Amino acid sequence: MIIGVPKEIKTDEFRVGITPSGVRELVKHSHTVFIEAGAGLGSGFEDEAYRNAGGTIIENADAVYERSQMILKVKEPIEIEYGRLREGQILFTYLHLAADKRLTEVLCEKKITALAYETLRVGRRLPLLEPMSEIAGRMATLFGAVQLGRYNGGSGRLLGGAVGVETNRVVILGAGVAGKSAADAAAGLGAEVTMFDINTERLTYLRDVMSPRVTMMYSIHEAIEHSIKEADLVIGTVLVTGAKAPKLITNDMLSWMKKGSVLVDVSIDQGGCFETSHPTTHSHPTFEVEGIVHYCVANMPGMYPRTSTIALTNATLPYVLKIASTPLDTLLKDEIYTGALNTYNGYVTNQAVAEAHAMAYKAFS
Repeated sequence: MIIGVPKEIKTDEFRVGITPSGVRELVKHSHTVFIEAGAGLGSGFEDEAYRNAGGTIIENADAVYERSQMILKVKEPIEIEYGRLREGQILFTYLHLAADKRLTEVLCEKKITALAYETLRVGRRLPLLEPMSEIAGRMATLFGAVQLGRYNGGSGRLLGGAVGVETNRVVILGAGVAGKSAADAAAGLGAEVTMFDINTERLTYLRDVMSPRVTMMYSIHEAIEHSIKEADLVIGTVLVTGAKAPKLITNDMLSWMKKGSVLVDVSIDQGGCFETSHPTTHSHPTFEVEGIVHYCVANMPGMYPRTSTIALTNATLPYVLKIASTPLDTLLKDEIYTGALNTYNGYVTNQAVAEAHAMAYKAFS
C-alpha cells in the first residue's frame, strides 16, 4: 500500500504521524511511504532520517494526498485539507467527529474510509488513546498548577503547598488513563485528590494501587457540587467513546467555586465536560469565566511532540501494518476495525457520532 504522512498544520501542532523507525518497519513489509518535507521537524526528525528509513520525501501536501491510498495523521484534517482528500481514501488519525459536524459531512461526501484512533477498541481498552491520555493527564496537573500562579490569574496557591500551609485540593472527573495520570501527578506534588467515576470496579482497583492522598468517589451530581466548592484545581477527563463529553460542571456552578481556582478540560477534543469550555491553543491556552481560569488546549500532548510522536507510533504501528496489508473487505470483518470505523462509503458508521449531529447512521455490514 502507498501510505502518505502529511505535515500537521493545526495551530501549535508539532507531532507527526509516524517516526522514521516506524517508516522502516512499513518499508520492510513492502509498503511505500511518502512523507511531506519537514513533517517530522517539530518532533526532532529530519527528512534525511526518513530517507534513510526508506521513505520518500514529497515537497508538498497536495502531492502526498494525491498519490497515497492511506493518509496517516495525528490530528483531524482542518478546512484547508478537506479538498486534498480523495474519494475512497483511507484516513487513520484522531478524528473526534462528535465535536465536528462539518468534517463528518466532508468525510461522507468524499466517501472516506475514516478510522479513528480514539474509537479503536481491544476488549475494554482504547490502546491508541492511552498513550496520549497518559501524557495529557500528567500535563493537566502540571499546567493547572502553573495557572494557579497569581500572574496567570490564579489564586496564588502553590499546588502541594508548604509546611504549615493549608493543603490544596484537586478534583478529577473521570478515572481512566488520563484521570489516573493526573491524580498520580497531583498526589506526588502533595495535593489532596478526589477522583470521580461511575465505574465502581475501576475505583476499587485504583483505591488499592494509588497513593492514600487520592480518595475515590462515585460520580453523582451532588457529590461533584460539594467537592468543587473546596477545589483549587478541577481536571475533567471524562470520555464516552465516540460521543460528546457530558457537561458535568455548568456555568451556574462556577459561582460556588473559589475565585482564582482552575479548570483543565482534557475532554475538550470531544466537546468538553465543562459547559463554559471552548477550545484554546498552546499560544493562548486560557480564558476566564466568573473569576475561574479555564485551560482548554485541544492538543495538549502537542506541547511535547518528541515524546508524544514516539509513544503514538509505538501504539499505532501494529494497526497501520494490519490496515496496509489486508484487503479492506477482509479488514472490516474484524470488530477491532469496525469499531474504529467512523465513516464509510458515504455514511456515518459510528452511532454516537451520528446522534451528536442528527445524521443518518448506517451500521457497517
